Amino acid sequence: MNYKNSISIALLLAACLLQGNVKAQLMSKAVKGTFALTHATIHTITKGDIQDGTVVIQDGKIQAVGAGIATPAGAQVIDCTGKEIYPGLIDAGTHLGLSEVSSVSLTEDYNEIGDLIPEMQALTAVNPNSAAIPVTRVNGVTTVLTMPSGGRFPGTAALIDLNGYTPDQMYAGFKVVVLNWPSSGGFGRFDRRSPEDRKKAEEKALKDLNAYWDQAKEFAALDAAAKKSGQPRKTDYNPAMEALMPVVNGEASLLIEVNKDKDILSALRWIKEKNAKAILGGVSEGWRVADSIAAAGIPVLVGPVIDLPTRPSDRYDAPYANPGKLKAAGVKIAIRTMQTENVRNLPYHAGFAAAYGLGKEEALKAVTIYPAEIFGVADQLGSIEKGKRADLIVTDGDPFETKTNIEKVFIQGWEVPMDSRHIQLYNEFLDRQPGLKK
Repeated sequence: MNYKNSISIALLLAACLLQGNVKAQLMSKAVKGTFALTHATIHTITKGDIQDGTVVIQDGKIQAVGAGIATPAGAQVIDCTGKEIYPGLIDAGTHLGLSEVSSVSLTEDYNEIGDLIPEMQALTAVNPNSAAIPVTRVNGVTTVLTMPSGGRFPGTAALIDLNGYTPDQMYAGFKVVVLNWPSSGGFGRFDRRSPEDRKKAEEKALKDLNAYWDQAKEFAALDAAAKKSGQPRKTDYNPAMEALMPVVNGEASLLIEVNKDKDILSALRWIKEKNAKAILGGVSEGWRVADSIAAAGIPVLVGPVIDLPTRPSDRYDAPYANPGKLKAAGVKIAIRTMQTENVRNLPYHAGFAAAYGLGKEEALKAVTIYPAEIFGVADQLGSIEKGKRADLIVTDGDPFETKTNIEKVFIQGWEVPMDSRHIQLYNEFLDRQPGLKK
């Protein structure tokens, strides 16, 4: 076989493989219109359950909800007899849309170079065509906080809806600068530093953080003085300081990622000292200091719940019971997975929390109305109420049960296709024809 023939055959094979791959990836488009979901059990979250109820969706909003609601003329009626309707689930912490294949660095976009880069916007890096997005939403998750990671200030997280052609279309109305709190612990089993060296490193990190915060405060003061005088600000352009300015002014929240009990207490003292508006994230040992968190009145994004204990001496169920213990102490919580391809498991993280002390009602709120309240979007998301955005899921049972099927998903009033890469592969190989030759 000559060289030209080899090239031709290779190109033909590549084209065939590409054609097959494209076929496997084809999905129907989302549909927008007027829908009437009738005869369902409706879990409004904030106003109790409605039996044999109807939800009317029009212009992307919930136009009506209740029993005995009239169906608008021209609406597409969807009989939900024996079905249940819940608000779309909200994951309060993920890398969804920022990562595709962990072993391929070119597909990883949640960890930028630099230690102090609060201006880096996660929203601009979101891939609306991520294969993990439809995998997630067909399991009932409609909105997620997608977060950067890495340095001390790794960037700004964004709340996104799991439908849209561009990041701006997906934006759900909330952003927050992330701060990774200086850790007093080691960096894994290979960290051979002495306790004294770890203490010195922690103190230096906290000193550097305070210096950076003071710099941001000074920048904000110069900006305020310039605005008051009506004169241009006499500072060089500094995007990092611009990003931190609303935070140090108390106009925007700061998401502080912290896990160890000692570090949580340190963060609480710092928040009080700086008079910062804060949200805590992670808090895997929050149950140890739950009363202190509650006294500070700071909300928590807790998770992952399906995880291992932080210490060998802890009970196996410490992560499962963490949300319940925090809630019992009076802390407002939202549950998160901190996953990418497995954000779809959010209902089961909530289910574990429900079974280990949180209870089903509070677990539902922790993935619906509570994150919406913490993120300041409860007027639009988190419950089924007239005037709110039509982010809904229709199920044949409890969404926290693995046997439950999510039958329909609506995001901003769009009925999104119940299809994903996983479903396509399942259908492709379920009945392999013509199969292997004997």
